[in-house]
Amino acid sequence: MAKHNGARQMGVPRPPRRNTTARPLRVRARHLPVVDETSAGGLVIKVKNGVPWVAVIARRNRAGYIEWCLPKGHLEAGESAELAAIREIAEETGITGRLVSPLASIDYWFSSGDRRVHKVVHHYLLEYVSGEVTVENDPDHEAEDAAWFPLSDVSRMLAYPNERRVVAIALDLLYPEAGA
Repeated sequence: MAKHNGARQMGVPRPPRRNTTARPLRVRARHLPVVDETSAGGLVIKVKNGVPWVAVIARRNRAGYIEWCLPKGHLEAGESAELAAIREIAEETGITGRLVSPLASIDYWFSSGDRRVHKVVHHYLLEYVSGEVTVENDPDHEAEDAAWFPLSDVSRMLAYPNERRVVAIALDLLYPEAGA
């Protein structure tokens, strides 16, 4: 066995020395201001020949593609979520509905250029009262199309999983025996 005398042995490289003192990692984080937004909307149900139909809208996403979604929009100053849902649905679909029941509130985050947005959307179940489906009265011109789809098929049309869950809640509420 070779005796180690502190001299460096030839042919055996020494491992590199690591600086063991902890240094903070210097990362420049881009801190965006957080904005809270609240919207409301939901499902308007119209029963025709015993089949429930739902009014949905088509919007263009940020990538420029059309996606079908539930009508919804921002609350105006002093407006309740229930009244905003009725108003927004009427503006985006041309349909007037009567509030039947709350369904669900969806909470999510997204970034929009210079800010992070924390958004809460309150969804309600409404019964059709009057009107013809149209996007002509949408003041923001976000809705490019609106149409009635059978409630049983609408989940397959919707772009967002959270909205599909809202439809499932409506189905459970309207047809509790089907889920048992």
